[in-house]
Formats: sequence, structure tokens, C-alpha cells
Amino acid sequence: MSIAVGEGEGRKVLCRGMRLDVMRGEKIAIIGPNGVGKSSLLKAIQELIPLEEGHFEWGQKVKTTYYEQENRQLHPEKTAINEIWDRFPNLYEVQVRSILGQVLLSGDDVYKPVSVLSGGEKVRVMLSRMMLSGANFLMLDQPTNHLDLESITAVNNALINFPGNVIFTSQDHQFITTIADRIIEIKPDGTIADYYCGYEDYLEKIRAQEG
Repeated sequence: MSIAVGEGEGRKVLCRGMRLDVMRGEKIAIIGPNGVGKSSLLKAIQELIPLEEGHFEWGQKVKTTYYEQENRQLHPEKTAINEIWDRFPNLYEVQVRSILGQVLLSGDDVYKPVSVLSGGEKVRVMLSRMMLSGANFLMLDQPTNHLDLESITAVNNALINFPGNVIFTSQDHQFITTIADRIIEIKPDGTIADYYCGYEDYLEKIRAQEG
């Protein structure tokens, strides 16, 4: 498939002729300079923006969920606990609190409205909601942007332990290193380089190519 952004004469093709197979359980980091189309790729496979050409299809039992970096999916007037409880009303309060506790949200913090939560707390609420959705394929766009170390650790641990697929964009090299087992690099010319390895091995291969 090919991905483009913009309208009319300003329309720009970011990726052309991309071919990509994702296997069960892979955790994939999409990397590349700003503006090459990392976020647009995630939006395209969520059908939030149209493809320039081509198509994609999911496996029969794949259920996806998507995290966008602006956190617009959360309701500002709901409390953290109700963001979970209203979507999963069959859970007991102790179960909801336990789930939030796994991402280091506990005590009175769970009763704060979303509007007063820090950026890191909002991400943790959203991640809890995603984990409970029954999805086996998580897509996350810059999940660690503006997060404190505690929040990054909580998100990091949750994704490491997630048994399904994860595909994400991030500028945080340590975060990529601890989660990704495959690296997809989008280059400024719109081509794709696919590395079936973790981030450290990817860097070694890049150094070898340049050296």
C-alpha cells in the first residue's frame, strides 16, 4: 500500500509500495525522522485516513485498539476509575482498582477527573482501557511523550507482559530497546527497511552498513 497526506497540489506521498506481513506476537517499533509518515501509517491501518493506493487486511481473529498521542479518546469529566468501569460495568470495584494499580494508579488518584490528571496518568488510564478491551493487537502512537519516569516504567512493563501484538512509534530509544523485537524504518525517500531484530541489533547492522 501507499500512504499520502494533504489535499490537492499539497498532497504528499510518504510511503509508496509498502509490503508488510505481521506475524502473531510480534512487537514492532516504527522508526524514522519526523514527517516521514510513522503516525500516518498507524492512522491508515485504523482507517482514520484513506490509503493513496493498495489495501491491507487483518487475520480472522485479530482485534485491534489504537492509542493516539493527543489522548482525545478519554472523557475529561469522567474520573479515572469510571473511564474503566463505565466501559466494563461487570467488573467489581476491587478489580478496576487492581487494574489501575498495575499501571501505578492507586489511592485517591483513581477518583480524579481525567481533566486534572497528568499526561502520564492519562496514558496509564488509556492503556488500562486498551488492555481490558479484549484486543490482541495494540497500536500506540508516541505513548511515552512527555511522561515522567514512573509512567514510562509502568507503560513499559505493561507492554512487555502483553501477550499479543504491539506496533508503536516512539523517539525513546530505551523504550524501543526493551519492547521491540522487530524494527521497521521509514526513510525520507518513502522506502521501508524491515529488520527482524531488536533495536540494539538494528543499530549494529546500521553501523556495519555505514562502516
